[in-house]
Amino acid sequence: MLHFSETNDRRQLVECAMGRRPADMVIRQGQWVCVQSGEIIPNTDIAILDGRISYVGSDAQHTIGEHTQVIQAENRFLVPGLLDGHMHVESSMLTITEFVRAVVPHGTTGLFIDPHEIANVFGLPGVRLMVDEAALQPIHVFVQMPSCVPSAPGLETPGATIGPTEVAEAISWPGVIGLGEVMNFPGVNRGDEAVHVEMNLTRKAGKVISGHYASADLGLSFHGYAAAGAEDDHEGTCLEDVLARARQGLKPMLRYGSAWHDVASQVIAITELGLDPRHFILCTDDSHCATLLQDGHMDRVVRHAIHQGLPPMCTIQMATINTAQHFKLDREMGIIAPGRWADIVLVKDLTNFQADKVIARGNLVAEEGCLLADHPDVHFPEWVLHSVHIPRRLTSRDFSIITETNGPIIANVIGIIENQAITHHLRMELQPNQNHITPDPQRDLAKVAIIERHHNSGRIQVSLVHGFGFTERCAVGTTVAHDCHHLIVVGTYEDDMALAANTLTECSGGQVVVKNGDILARVELPIAGLMSTERAEFVAQKTNSVLEGFRMCGCNLNNPNMQLSLLALVVIPELRISDLGLIDVHNFRFIRMIENGEGK
Repeated sequence: MLHFSETNDRRQLVECAMGRRPADMVIRQGQWVCVQSGEIIPNTDIAILDGRISYVGSDAQHTIGEHTQVIQAENRFLVPGLLDGHMHVESSMLTITEFVRAVVPHGTTGLFIDPHEIANVFGLPGVRLMVDEAALQPIHVFVQMPSCVPSAPGLETPGATIGPTEVAEAISWPGVIGLGEVMNFPGVNRGDEAVHVEMNLTRKAGKVISGHYASADLGLSFHGYAAAGAEDDHEGTCLEDVLARARQGLKPMLRYGSAWHDVASQVIAITELGLDPRHFILCTDDSHCATLLQDGHMDRVVRHAIHQGLPPMCTIQMATINTAQHFKLDREMGIIAPGRWADIVLVKDLTNFQADKVIARGNLVAEEGCLLADHPDVHFPEWVLHSVHIPRRLTSRDFSIITETNGPIIANVIGIIENQAITHHLRMELQPNQNHITPDPQRDLAKVAIIERHHNSGRIQVSLVHGFGFTERCAVGTTVAHDCHHLIVVGTYEDDMALAANTLTECSGGQVVVKNGDILARVELPIAGLMSTERAEFVAQKTNSVLEGFRMCGCNLNNPNMQLSLLALVVIPELRISDLGLIDVHNFRFIRMIENGEGK
């Protein structure tokens, strides 16, 4: 027999609201945070039947039966479940199941995930794995079909590709809510057929096209991109960015993840300039699993936004109803109102937002920070667990940078910017040592190498990076390397770089810190080289040890492993490295590492 919510037959909800059928659950005497009207309404009861809200009013006594579960709100605020409008589960290093376990106690009841990380490794089969796992969760997990795999064709080598054929197939799958972030903005503006076909397929399906315009150019390039039909964008970092997006009809998504802190610089568009906040959305984009367990998820974003001067009601709207309306789901979620899924968070203090009780789909799933919901038992096929293909053990010689001159050179160097996804394109004068370019900790200069890991080619590119602050002989390696997810190693000592790379090959992916020939920390990520098979708390312990390993090497950046993982993201300015070479992202072209002379 069909569940009434699947048939959209609301007669049983009517029966409950009228008192002719008892509710499954009633929440009594709370303060209704009515995001649809902007009011906080005291002395409110909520009746729930079969996972949905049947009644919201001053007295639900008439819906209480012998077996109705009654929750006393005791004047706590009744808030719609929090929604993360754009994020990548893989960045947490957790499976979807473990991610959900980590965030539900913080009040998150809905996720809009873009699995383009696993798509770059396995293509459509990887996306299918994520869609299938998403469907098993006790909260709402919607999938955005990856649109740019690879993110920049011709500039990197992905493990797989996704194009119009794959998008046409997946856009109709249950649980697929729209097209994932369209990162190839140069292709959009050139009129590339494939990217426009993908966007047209999404429009025809009546689903949302998510944007990704990672450029400071707000001239014709931005206007061309806006004309193509992207409906949101999370790549703004300053006031000018957010104003341009809001005025051109792209919903600004203000992100506050583990390393990308873009809320404070953009929220002044609302707090100082008075823009309508109902067109803004809060999201995380990328969150480290330790952040989730220790600091929170969307509740952390809400607290931060309120601290920046946003009124609590406005902030909560940006994490609930605004998101639901954007994805055309406000008839289902994002508000507390009859007919919607009963996704409700009980909170004592809106300003210091901490979830006391979390109800998702009408079930009490968390209380006082403890998860109550069952989680699915998910098993991954063997092919998912072996994705690091490097043909031989690497040695220190693989990380050499050799010049034809022993005189001063000008080198193009990637410059890290703390808490931002963008990098600086630095030009530094260096003095080779017997025709070798060597790391220079005194100038905060380390080597960065990227090793192609999908096709067993053995291809390696080596360049230079500034900003990690390493003071020791050390190396850090990762197979989480957006978006193509090759193996990246940064370090000040070539022997340690080789050990880091070989260690990750042996454990089928992960992150590792090496200092003076010793492995200080390691987290194994065998699922596509991106995610762990372990529980969230164990992964958090290991990833915390990696962060501590960074610090033991002299790096004091906030979440430096996030900065490391983006060194190969060739669609975000200014300078990046791919398995094919060093890339000037402003002009989408390869450049030499050494400007004045020859070099490896």
